Amino acid sequence: MLLLIGSFLLLMLVGAPVAVSMATASLLYLIFYGVAPDIIAAQRMIAGVESFPLLAVPFFILAGNLMNTAGVTGRIYSFALAVVGWMKGGLAQVNIIGSVVFAGMSGAALADAAGIGTIEIKAMRDHGYPIDAAVGVTAASSTVGPIFPPSIPFVIYGMMANVSIGALFMAGILPGIVMMVLMMITVAIFAYRYGWGSDTPFSWRRLFAASAEVLVVAAFPVAVYLLTLTGLSINLSVLVALVVLIVLDWYFDFSAVMALMTPVILIGGMTMGWFTPTEAAVAAVIWSLFLGLVRYRSMTLRSLAKASFDTIETTASVLFIVTAASIFAWLLTVSQAAQLFSDAMFSLTDNKWMFLILVNILLLIVGCFLDTIAAITILVPILMPILARFDVDPVHFGLILTLNLMIGLLTPPVGVVMFVLSRISGLSVERTTMAILPWMVPLLIALVIITFVPAVSLWLPTQMGLIR
Repeated sequence: MLLLIGSFLLLMLVGAPVAVSMATASLLYLIFYGVAPDIIAAQRMIAGVESFPLLAVPFFILAGNLMNTAGVTGRIYSFALAVVGWMKGGLAQVNIIGSVVFAGMSGAALADAAGIGTIEIKAMRDHGYPIDAAVGVTAASSTVGPIFPPSIPFVIYGMMANVSIGALFMAGILPGIVMMVLMMITVAIFAYRYGWGSDTPFSWRRLFAASAEVLVVAAFPVAVYLLTLTGLSINLSVLVALVVLIVLDWYFDFSAVMALMTPVILIGGMTMGWFTPTEAAVAAVIWSLFLGLVRYRSMTLRSLAKASFDTIETTASVLFIVTAASIFAWLLTVSQAAQLFSDAMFSLTDNKWMFLILVNILLLIVGCFLDTIAAITILVPILMPILARFDVDPVHFGLILTLNLMIGLLTPPVGVVMFVLSRISGLSVERTTMAILPWMVPLLIALVIITFVPAVSLWLPTQMGLIR
């Protein structure tokens, strides 16, 4: 175990990529101790990526890239501006609302930061906001992406922990709303303290138009229900309602109705049992293509090719990490690391809540050094047996794990979102880190609420019958 973990940490310290560090450490362990034939090790690596739920990852990545390419991010930003731009600290509030809407499409914090975050930072800078404030609120709001469904980390966690991905998606809705409210309160406090004003004049017309778009989206499931009362099948009712919605959108030229429909289609489709989370990812891609090629006609073959190649590059990176982490996690189990860790935890405490505090501290530290996918793949096999002994619901723990690792994306030395925002804003990594620091407060408060009030995560999936 010392060789396995020690070589992994040493390689990380000298700057080797996390996947290379795990693969090399695993290879050294196999060579020195011969715990398994080469063919067994290869089979474990292949088994790590040979998973139907894992297919959702490239499709959600592609959907996010297509949404950015199709100009949907700009429409989301305009919608959010109409809704909350008139408030004090308006563009900071817009930043949060825009990220929450985009979260229902991409499922990744990095896509949020690099996509709609680019627009938000530029707009805040142009309106005279301190660049540090723009970077901080963009970083904090991007963490909602993997909490609000759909979520790529939830897909990986569900696959590793053998937990319903649909239940995880539903469990993320209320925590996502809690995070949004806490961040909006933080913006209001900053606006009062630093004298931030509104950024667009209050307009009943714009607010009414934005409200009308929300009502149109909200009316969709109601229309489907009313159509079923006429004797139409549920599938035909959805098709008729969708056609009517598309016609209305074309006629009135709504700004963001079709974009707002994305989470409705994904969540509604999974709830009704029309498709699995993996198939929902494919539906998200098809919807993105419809918006870019047919509705908005903003997507060209060149931009489509770019989005596809970006997806291939990102997917290859993710799968490499999952493959290396699979063999590494298996060897951790073989070396009795999981049992040793479990015994160590029980020697420290036998109280469930104290255990969760210790795990939160561990995850916050791990998140500073490990990529999200790698951390999930390594830690889940170690922690799952301990969760059962402490009677912690695995769906509840999925929210705790993911939020901790999202906070890790904002911290040095390997915070990916931190580096992306540093590049976008032109700030040094050090200054970007200091800009993000105050915005850790609402995220940590949200983490405490989600950890110690399990009902925030479990109420909705329980009500929907996804968990008992």
